[in-house]
Amino acid sequence: MRIVVTTPTGRVGSRVVRLLLQSGERPTLLARDPARLPDRVRERAEVVRCDQGDGDAVVRATEGADALFWVDPPTGDEDPVEGYARMGANAARAVRENGIGRTVFLSSGGAEKRSGAGEIDGLGRTEEMLNATGAHVLHLRCGYFYTNLLFEVETLRTEGVLRTTLPLDHPLPWVDPRDIGDVAAARLLSPGWTGQHTQGVHGPADLTWAEAAAILTESVGRPVRAERISDDELRAGLRAAGLGSRQVEGVVGMSAWMRDGFTPEDARTLLTTTPTTLGSWAWEHLRPLL
Repeated sequence: MRIVVTTPTGRVGSRVVRLLLQSGERPTLLARDPARLPDRVRERAEVVRCDQGDGDAVVRATEGADALFWVDPPTGDEDPVEGYARMGANAARAVRENGIGRTVFLSSGGAEKRSGAGEIDGLGRTEEMLNATGAHVLHLRCGYFYTNLLFEVETLRTEGVLRTTLPLDHPLPWVDPRDIGDVAAARLLSPGWTGQHTQGVHGPADLTWAEAAAILTESVGRPVRAERISDDELRAGLRAAGLGSRQVEGVVGMSAWMRDGFTPEDARTLLTTTPTTLGSWAWEHLRPLL
């Protein structure tokens, strides 16, 4: 079975690669910079230098594939929604032209809105394009990555503050990207499923920001409090970091959609619940940085 994996150095992709290798597969890895892959991975996988923004290259690299793990990588486009959609179009083209039997796509909760969820709208566009191929597709609609907290290390260290534009009592699913990789790898290795499906990947529990701050306080050994900021405060910070206007709105929109009472299609079930807790992840990955 030929399994192709994109973003093999990413937080989810690297986990997928590890599990495929452990299962005895020799996956094909599409990497923009193969040198970033560990030697032990390059020795056991077929590595193809490939920019996912190059549709012709993606089609060539996926020829003969039985299964594809696709992630829309960040593109740096002024409009992130169009950037993700451009990546998704290349995935759909490869699936269609190469007759790839099964695709697992890393999507997000909110993609089902199709409009009004910031950057996530681009993932919704990719879902639509993959579905239009008629191939067997599974969209993994994931919760909030624990690893997003790594972008907050300096603020957590110096101020002990976890900032959000959501109400502090607003619950949402938090998830370890490694657990997402576990789900993706299992589906890639299972040739029996057919059709077009979505599956939530929700972590062990929905957490409010106040609850997350309390968990971090215990796990990292220093006080952490949650603080709500306005959309305009977030915009100002993003502009100061050099983001363009559409990039800014793409980030702001990823939180704003959750405040409008929207009910996600993919409710939490036993199947969508994954094991790694925020506390255990923070102890292992965040505490050493603080």
